[in-house]
Amino acid sequence: MDNYKVTTNITLKNSETKVIIDHAEKELKSVRKKLGKLQDTIYAHGKYAVLVCLQGMDTSGKDSLIREVFKDFNARGVVVHSFKVPTELELKHDYIWRHYIALPARGKFGVFNRTHYENVLVTRVHPGYILGENMPTVNTVDDIDDAFWDKRFDEINNFEKHIADNGTIIFKFFLNLSKEEQKRRLLRRLEKQEKNWKFSPGDLKERKLWDKYQECYEDAINRTSKPHAPWYTIPADDKPTARYMVAKIMYDVLSKYTDIREPELDDKIKENLQQYKEELNNE
Repeated sequence: MDNYKVTTNITLKNSETKVIIDHAEKELKSVRKKLGKLQDTIYAHGKYAVLVCLQGMDTSGKDSLIREVFKDFNARGVVVHSFKVPTELELKHDYIWRHYIALPARGKFGVFNRTHYENVLVTRVHPGYILGENMPTVNTVDDIDDAFWDKRFDEINNFEKHIADNGTIIFKFFLNLSKEEQKRRLLRRLEKQEKNWKFSPGDLKERKLWDKYQECYEDAINRTSKPHAPWYTIPADDKPTARYMVAKIMYDVLSKYTDIREPELDDKIKENLQQYKEELNNE
């Protein structure tokens, strides 16, 4: 799966959006069980946190991927955050604040369904949204120049370096969906009554900005894929394959952390294990 890790600059229009792995659903069941057991060890070890960032165009399959990949996790060890339009309180803070306070504690997995990257994606396509942040240096859209975005990318890179240095293992997955597959999925939302609730007319407005979003995604990925916080571009047209790829990448990377192991029992407890057993059996 290393070929999906971004180590040099990529061009999204040349990146795969459809790959089909035989028996992907069966393979996913196997690897997510292993991930679930590994999560228990990470929880007991308590020295690393794991942050999983999911980005992708509308209908790329983020919600269902979270449901299927983390199905075998102990609920106490994973927390999912879906970031929507910033609230009034969130807008009174810097744009990273709401993400920082949602970071997983050591021993836990945190899943960000949409992430801090929305602040260099949606806001870049719609720069007027930046005005809602009420920043002292931005009074009009004209103040949002290339230097503004350069600074914001530096801030995101610094944020990720800081949390990585303090024990957070970072995965960033871009679910790379084709425009044709998005059309098919949007039509499905309209044609199936039980899926109607997922559709919004705004989806069509954003779809018209597809090329601009692709440009912004490409730039963001190229600027922020670092050894401590790499991006993976996951072909997302086939959902079972995308889910399996994400789970397999996480398992393969986490398995390389040879220092992650369950803590040893205190020597005194070890010495008295038989005594404790006898005490319980003789109740």
